[in-house]
Amino acid sequence: MTALYAVAKPGRDPGEGGRVLPPLPVATSIGKRLFDILVASGALLVFLPLLLMLALLIRLDAPGPALFRQRRTGLGGQVFTVYKLRTMTVVEDSGEVRQATKNDARVTQIGAVLRKLSLDELPQLFNVLIGDMSIVGPRPHALAHDQFYGERIPTYDERFRARPGLTGFAQISGFRGEVRELKQMADRVAADNAYIDRWSLGLDLIIAFKTLPLMLRDPNAY
Repeated sequence: MTALYAVAKPGRDPGEGGRVLPPLPVATSIGKRLFDILVASGALLVFLPLLLMLALLIRLDAPGPALFRQRRTGLGGQVFTVYKLRTMTVVEDSGEVRQATKNDARVTQIGAVLRKLSLDELPQLFNVLIGDMSIVGPRPHALAHDQFYGERIPTYDERFRARPGLTGFAQISGFRGEVRELKQMADRVAADNAYIDRWSLGLDLIIAFKTLPLMLRDPNAY
């Protein structure tokens, strides 16, 4: 994988002439990594039959692959490939990726259900297992969005001090869905960075627990 940005790797402070700093606990904790592996492997065992059924329904619903791959930015600005169930009639991974909006015509019939229940995110459990992602962390955005918001929000790149997550503090705080103005993304980034700065395993457990009811009734999921 190659770095998208010239951001500091965990353990370096560009504002101090590259002075070596202690690695961030959120990125180096063995306990967090074990938690990720246990939860991801257990969830995959439970949801594998559902994943296979959904993949079949996606293929029957609209032409195209069942699995959607897109490049995202991870820990230290490293680019990785994220896996999702396809929910749209298009598969975008270019310099211009249009964010999903309410009543988006690109979303398929089954895709609308998958997005509402966040079931399209299930393949990202594989990303967690191989270490590209974590169960809890800043949600990864498309590279085009990283470039756009990184140029406009000074603290945006600080999100890359942690592995991206399936869910995060921003999501349980209501910062999810369509971004209509810059402040909405700035608030999301602030929540992500607050999580990184205050991280603990207990906080991960709280966020994961609070995510469960949102899978069934989040008005910002579409």
